[in-house]
Amino acid sequence: MTVTSGVTRIAFPEAITYAMTKGALETFTLALAKHLGPRGITVNNVAPGIVDTDTNADWLRGDEAAWAASAGRAALGRVGTTRDVAGVVAFLASDDAGWVTGATVDATGGSDL
Repeated sequence: MTVTSGVTRIAFPEAITYAMTKGALETFTLALAKHLGPRGITVNNVAPGIVDTDTNADWLRGDEAAWAASAGRAALGRVGTTRDVAGVVAFLASDDAGWVTGATVDATGGSDL
């Protein structure tokens, strides 16, 4: 399983290199799922949106305007948490997701819909 990003489905020129690398992971996952499928191995992506992590702390935490703007991008009206993403990862790693492969699961809270 890889972690990609919701930025792969929107135009975000400020992060073009980041988006390109995440897009490459999504394409790689499709090929790897096909390659490993005959062995019963599933391969998927999780694509988080804006999540309150240490990586985003410099521009998100302590800036009420940035926080509000980020929350406003999500249909669920809030910034994501690591628990939000971990739940999706746990599902994809479980036996319940045994028939899911080659997928990119959107975990953006409905950002930029």
